Amino acid sequence: MTVIDVRTREEYAGGHVADSLNIPLNELPGKIDELKAVNGDIVLCCASGMRSSVAKQLLMQQGIYNVADGGPWTNVQYKIVNNLI
Repeated sequence: MTVIDVRTREEYAGGHVADSLNIPLNELPGKIDELKAVNGDIVLCCASGMRSSVAKQLLMQQGIYNVADGGPWTNVQYKIVNNLI
């Protein structure tokens, strides 16, 4: 599983899921080929779930279907720590 945080670099620096990648939402279109090569599931997160939802739609429109909207990064962190995902 690959966790991608679509918040800004500044937001990410303030706290994030361990081992997650930071690709701000506005940079996602330039990373499509790289993301198509990801093996396994991609879980997207942000601050509230709004940007991760937009990111999921964007990736699915580009043919990337192994993607889930994890919502707020704190929820994703909680689920990982407690082996819920």
